[in-house]
Amino acid sequence: MSRTLALCADDFGQTPAISAGILRLARAGRLNAISCLVNGVSWVSDAPKLQSLPAAVQIGLHFNLTEGRPLSQRLSQRWPTLPRHAALLLRSQLGLLPRGLLRGEFHAQLRAFLDATGASPTYLDGHQHVHALPMIRGLVLDAAEHMRPVPAVRNTGRILGPGFAFKRRVIEFCGGRDLARELVQRELAHNVALMGVYDFSDTDYRALMQAWLAQVPPEGALLFCHPGDTPNGGPPDAIAGARVRELSYLESPAFTQDLAQAGVVLGPVWRTPGAPSRARKSSAG
Repeated sequence: MSRTLALCADDFGQTPAISAGILRLARAGRLNAISCLVNGVSWVSDAPKLQSLPAAVQIGLHFNLTEGRPLSQRLSQRWPTLPRHAALLLRSQLGLLPRGLLRGEFHAQLRAFLDATGASPTYLDGHQHVHALPMIRGLVLDAAEHMRPVPAVRNTGRILGPGFAFKRRVIEFCGGRDLARELVQRELAHNVALMGVYDFSDTDYRALMQAWLAQVPPEGALLFCHPGDTPNGGPPDAIAGARVRELSYLESPAFTQDLAQAGVVLGPVWRTPGAPSRARKSSAG
């Protein structure tokens, strides 16, 4: 029996080149979820293009607290520029974040998503997994419970894959495992397993994907990726080379061959605790 993988491209709206690469993959049936970074420089111009994508492609909010500028006026007064991930991580662990201001920022980013797409996000996650951190996790889950329809939430509590074990453990232990427990307690839909963590300097993305596909569990997994077209100006992107490599592989016949050889199909993997899975499965085109 085939196993199911949700392939999610992060950072749509961050730059025109990133959005262009993601749109190409979505239209070709090579991914089935897109996470939107709504304070990115190209979000406003790129968001309308999401309307033309196949219905099977789910669109989510990529809550961002570590790149660019805040959208809410109150947080902008405290943080004119969003902090680096390491600083946010440390402050969250020490309980030093302005939780009320961050709640306002979440709702500002949600409003930007709603205004641009005309619909609620199918799921929520976080840029650099910030949605799982202490002080941030609760406000995201509280918001999710009050949204209609209730969105799924990316679970970062069980990360599978080759290599880079230290980073995977950091993500799990700095909020991921607590997030997983709360998702079950609150009965919010989520992925059972997560994949996609790697060192962006690794140039053999196909070998990584083959290893991930081999480890997809029977209950399915979500794999996040960062594809993007070759930059043509715009803000600096530290992982631009990795984005181009990912896009090249995911567009190639090698990707569909690797899916078939591993017995994996693309499809939704959200599961609500206690509910039977009704995931529909579809193969990559």
